[in-house]
Amino acid sequence: MRDILVPNLFEPFRLKEIELKNRIAVAPMCQYSCEDGYLNDWHLVHLGSRAVGGAGLVVVEATAVSAEGRISPACSGIYHDGHVEAFSRINRFIKQFGAVPGIQLAHAGRKGSAHRPWEGDSHIPDHEGGWPTIAPSAIAHGGNLSKVPAEMTVDDIHRIQEAFVTGAKRALQAGFEWLELHFAHGYLAHEFYSPISNHRQDRFGGSFENRTRFLRETLQKVRSVWPERYPLTARLSVTDWVDGGVTVEESIELINHFRTEGLDLVDISHGFVIPDISPIPWGPGFMVPISRRIREATGMPTAVGWLITDPHQAEQVIANGDADLVMLAREMLRDPYWPYHAAIALKAPEPQSILPPQYARAVS
Repeated sequence: MRDILVPNLFEPFRLKEIELKNRIAVAPMCQYSCEDGYLNDWHLVHLGSRAVGGAGLVVVEATAVSAEGRISPACSGIYHDGHVEAFSRINRFIKQFGAVPGIQLAHAGRKGSAHRPWEGDSHIPDHEGGWPTIAPSAIAHGGNLSKVPAEMTVDDIHRIQEAFVTGAKRALQAGFEWLELHFAHGYLAHEFYSPISNHRQDRFGGSFENRTRFLRETLQKVRSVWPERYPLTARLSVTDWVDGGVTVEESIELINHFRTEGLDLVDISHGFVIPDISPIPWGPGFMVPISRRIREATGMPTAVGWLITDPHQAEQVIANGDADLVMLAREMLRDPYWPYHAAIALKAPEPQSILPPQYARAVS
């Protein structure tokens, strides 16, 4: 009798000493539902249900390494020792259902101190509960985010880098086994990387080497405290889509630096350093060819998302060698049990085994 083939999407993926049971990852998605950075029952249900649904990796939303680094007052934080227990509780639940818990460490830079998206997504005035923002240069993001940030001093830079280090230590204490640095989407690290937002004249601005210094140094510092047995990854905006911004070519060069400095995987993303998104070539899986190009040029494992919704589409990403992981965001919000439904669509053997026994009567 011919063996039933396992779809590529459901093959395990091993990175360092961590093995994911499949190639399906829940991308970090801000829930804007915290108070002073503390996760609560909403996050337990939100993240836990995606683990129950069969994802191999569940990554917690952008989590600020300092209070000023939050996007909004309702964002996740890891800047207090007290934050650890809430994460620990959620991670214990995630692991119970065979998923690996990950976290994305972030600093919002000039895009911080903002209302939640459904409340206008604009900067909160300081007198209404907002806070002063910081960035590589004193240049506002624009659009709804009009607050002009203070240009960071070198002492500020070192303080934030140490906050990333402390955040990584707390993440380890909380039981995370996968760490992602947020170097994308117009937040602080991307603001250093992009010539659009970085007009500095010191060793942290100007040349490619100087613009990438904050990212490379932060990676090195976090690598020194994050265990070698666990993956250290980064989400990187590899293109700004506009003249004068970040390009895929220089991102390939940067990722080659990252590889020598201890990065294990790059989560391929793009844009958002400016409010105008009109240059972005939206379409199903539009970042997939770029992921393949970077994977081939650098030898670095990649993850990719952006308008990947259909199981057959995700299967081809892995089967074709375009990426090692598929990051699902909005589709996971629509369907926490997407892995189970994908297994049925791809005719994987025993798709019912993806769900816990408590749900067996729904698939028998």
